[in-house]
Amino acid sequence: MTDQQLPSLDRVRAVLSRNRLRVTFIVLILVSAAVVASAATSGGLSTASEDELPEAPPTENHTVITESGRAGTITAYAPDGEPVYYNNTRTKYFDVDPVENESMTVEYTATDTIHAEGPTCSAPPCALNVVERANLSTGEVEVLYERYDHQETAGEWHDADRINETHIAIADIVADQVFIVNTETEVVDWLWDAQSDFPVEEGGPYPGDWAHINDVEYIEEGEMAGNLMASLRNQDQVVFLDPQEGLVEDWTLGDENEYDIQYEQHNPDYIPESEGGPAVVVADSENGRIQEFQRNGSEWARSWEWSDSQMQWPRDADRLPNGNTLVTDTHGNRVMELNESGDIVWEVGSTLPYEAERLETGDESSGGQSASELGLESRTEAESSGGGGSSGSSLIGIDPLGSIGDFIESTLPHRIYNGLLFASPIWMGSSEFAAVGIALLTGIVWIGLEIRWQLHDAGIRFRRPFYRGGN
Repeated sequence: MTDQQLPSLDRVRAVLSRNRLRVTFIVLILVSAAVVASAATSGGLSTASEDELPEAPPTENHTVITESGRAGTITAYAPDGEPVYYNNTRTKYFDVDPVENESMTVEYTATDTIHAEGPTCSAPPCALNVVERANLSTGEVEVLYERYDHQETAGEWHDADRINETHIAIADIVADQVFIVNTETEVVDWLWDAQSDFPVEEGGPYPGDWAHINDVEYIEEGEMAGNLMASLRNQDQVVFLDPQEGLVEDWTLGDENEYDIQYEQHNPDYIPESEGGPAVVVADSENGRIQEFQRNGSEWARSWEWSDSQMQWPRDADRLPNGNTLVTDTHGNRVMELNESGDIVWEVGSTLPYEAERLETGDESSGGQSASELGLESRTEAESSGGGGSSGSSLIGIDPLGSIGDFIESTLPHRIYNGLLFASPIWMGSSEFAAVGIALLTGIVWIGLEIRWQLHDAGIRFRRPFYRGGN
């Protein structure tokens, strides 16, 4: 039988010989590896050391940024964009607030992870949670209050808010509580336990990471003066607490698993009546957007939202006195300022930032007005220009890896994609995920074919269990 008489399937098999397939697999894996290696060695964004800090664009005030991801850092930028303070002593840094009447002094929460077995940790890893005060000019740091906790996972204080000279309110993720402590006596004067109002069957896994209370704010004026606002991330709710009566139920914003309202939010910022409120600006983290809710009578209504194609897991948003909004986009690796038209007018890179604060504007930028008062118009991802893009190579304006990466991002649930970003190196983007996926798929197919070829050569055949009967 001549080659021309070979069946077409055999001819295809002859052309696509095993060695040619192997060469194709090797090329695909090498190209994928080259893309990942190029990203890893490109010297991309890193703020893990002071020498690598990027300069920020000029702005009117000092900006303080905390990080709690790959490396715990707190950085202060001067109005001219130069870094003027940097500290990475603690494992993680979270909330930061200016100290009243002290322009270059801040208070913040931070966590140290304890890996070694010892008198403060019999079963590592454990955590040391602290509230500290730092003078950004002199570098002097003072511990105001601290507590050792038995676990490191979900074992942190993400926020503390000063009430007066002696008392602070703390959002305690470890015990699912909000408490007020006298930092001079270290006596807890008031405590609210989330279990008193929320069932443990809802929210996150109990007792591992059930409520994840990641924010607390003491309200100083207006109808809710003297109350506290807290964020229960895993219940998808922002709640208001009366120190005398407990949960103010009809003020709760959001509901369990009502993800169209908010989905595992962070750092709500309360705007009082004097600034056009009551309103709440909140980082709607798993929905990848910033939004604001206005209190209308006895109901909350969304009054503004913002997102762009780069936004990934925002975790802080403050309305500034100038009408702009300061946003921390953790997996977008940036801190940015949006003007009243929704344009980015200031931006600096940061490795997994947690929170940003503008000094000289008050605690959480207390002079910021509501979106309704300012007449802000919403802007969604489709309406926003620009975006993160990807670091992969493109050919004549076409970026195949980027397109595949975008497809992976759009296909995976937002929470899973965020988990991948959090667990992977900072230089991993959509193109790099696509390259890794192609390499893994190629490897699986190659191994499968090698096994099949070995069985075929050994004379082992597999027949289908069902056959179509003849006519």
